[in-house]
Amino acid sequence: MENKWFLLMVRDDFKGGKITLEKALKLLEKLDIRCNTIHVKYIFKDNDRLQQGRITIEEFRTIYRIITYREEIVEIFNTYSENRKILLEKNLVQFLMREQYTLDFSESIASEIIQKYEPIEEVKQAHQMSFEGFRRYMDSSECLIFNNEYGHVYQDMTHPLTDYFISSSHNTYLISDQLWGPSDLWGYVSALVKGCRCLEIDCWDGSQNEPVVYHGYTFTSKLLFKTVIQAIHKYAFLASEYPVVLSLENHCSPSQQEVMADSLLATFGDALLSYTLDNFSDRLPSPEALKFKILVRNKKIGTLRETLERRGSDMHGQVEEYEEEEEVEQEEDGSGATEPEPVGDFRDDLEKEEQSKRVIRIPLFRKKKIKISMALSDLVIYTKVEKFKSFHHSNLYQQFNESNSIGESQARKLTKLAAREFILHTRKFITRVYPKAIRADSSNFNPQEFWNVGCQMVALNFQTPGLPMDLQNGKFLDNGCSGYVLKPRFLRDKKTKFNPHKVPIDGNPLTLTIRLISGIQLPPSYQNKADTLVIVEIFGVPNDQMKQQSRVIKKNAFNPRWNETFTFVIQVPELALIRFVAENQGFIAGNEFLGQYTLPVLCMNRGYRRVPLFSKLGESLEPASLFIYVWYIR
Repeated sequence: MENKWFLLMVRDDFKGGKITLEKALKLLEKLDIRCNTIHVKYIFKDNDRLQQGRITIEEFRTIYRIITYREEIVEIFNTYSENRKILLEKNLVQFLMREQYTLDFSESIASEIIQKYEPIEEVKQAHQMSFEGFRRYMDSSECLIFNNEYGHVYQDMTHPLTDYFISSSHNTYLISDQLWGPSDLWGYVSALVKGCRCLEIDCWDGSQNEPVVYHGYTFTSKLLFKTVIQAIHKYAFLASEYPVVLSLENHCSPSQQEVMADSLLATFGDALLSYTLDNFSDRLPSPEALKFKILVRNKKIGTLRETLERRGSDMHGQVEEYEEEEEVEQEEDGSGATEPEPVGDFRDDLEKEEQSKRVIRIPLFRKKKIKISMALSDLVIYTKVEKFKSFHHSNLYQQFNESNSIGESQARKLTKLAAREFILHTRKFITRVYPKAIRADSSNFNPQEFWNVGCQMVALNFQTPGLPMDLQNGKFLDNGCSGYVLKPRFLRDKKTKFNPHKVPIDGNPLTLTIRLISGIQLPPSYQNKADTLVIVEIFGVPNDQMKQQSRVIKKNAFNPRWNETFTFVIQVPELALIRFVAENQGFIAGNEFLGQYTLPVLCMNRGYRRVPLFSKLGESLEPASLFIYVWYIR
């Protein structure tokens, strides 16, 4: 039956005799077969018996079978098929309930699956499914590891802003390093398209009274402030309708601050939040209440009440000055010589920071006078920047609309020495953590350690691919990629006893089992002969950090088979991410990265699932994927 269907589908393409590689690729596309062109080239060459660059219908049939026939899928199909040829509708129902854990199920769903994926018309009409149809279903988006229920906004969005993790970027205007690289509007556009909700804008005085955006005192190129916010206005709400925060690093003179204020008002109009919302004069509003709103995060003069009393007044020309105490970090080895901090992978940073016992960190402070234009100050409502001094000071004096920015080094110390106090702080106040200045190469830290204590805005250099950005992208897959993820209850409760460094007494651990079955058209290496392996790694609280690695399958990137099982006991699954990485084993230069996928543990489907793979730059590598079986209990 399937042979008849296949010949019917392709025979017209062979009326002229043999076909070329290009026509073979088009024919595979016509048959809805997703394939990697490089893999197909190798397979085509191996099956072109006369080596003329043209193949017969029988040779094409062999190529089709090599690409589509997967023994692991045949085994599953045969388990539920009564004759190893056809799945009856009731057989499909059994498979979905027993293997895919479809709890809310009816036979109509099985019928819909058959109608959608079965290509052979007579089989479809008989409400049955051939292997061809079953394979197509197993290769579809319905069998991905990410649960589609979490692919839309499903969380309660009426909590105050402090109750959410917020997708945040650092030096968003940069697309390369921090010293010489170009500034580009694409930095803002790409971040917004990815669902980023907090953008950083470094503002400096420019010529002709036009503020500019760039990394000050460096050789990075400059952008006009007004063109930056025009780009933000265009793309702000394409990926998410929830509020965008503009975190201003304001180094401008009062006159150019006024230009910034005028530009913000003219560009965003009513979308710019320049007043308190009804019912939110003494507490932070929710993402729901702030839909399609732009918030300015900057230093502010006075209180919200004073701002509201001035509403409608012309504040142009009015400037206030205040004195701020600024900490200057200096690291010495005891001899007075400055010791530079390490740059690079965050694991190395942590290890070196722990090992450098001889480093004495001497806090130095200097007083700095700052002039603020009242026109710009009055645009800051719920996101006033306040210098962080201590948790005790914040608890006594910090106001609900004041947020802190803390450098990664200081934040890391606080997570280790006062994790519970840090959590109680982030329960009340928005806290932003940013990379240390020494990261001139735009490298990133591990964001997980700061999510573990409830920091809302963990700002990363979005332009730099790698593990930290994989975690960022994976974290914010949740809740429909809206850029807002509701924090677990234990990070929102004022009576919380949670400490990420201790196993929760009243926790609800999860036992997760992953059976790594096979790989599907992994990114090809030299001559399609990659020595493939897979690493499965858990990121979360320190006790949950673990990884396991498969054995190496020699010289096979096309369809490697592992059939290995990994088990993880996860104490705090609410904060855990799981990352799958495919690599090509290398002995001299180290392993070659082939692809990865990261997602929250609690967003996984159970059963037979496909793990899509993404490149270092976050681009889809479809059809490259891993085939696994997922099982977990709590």
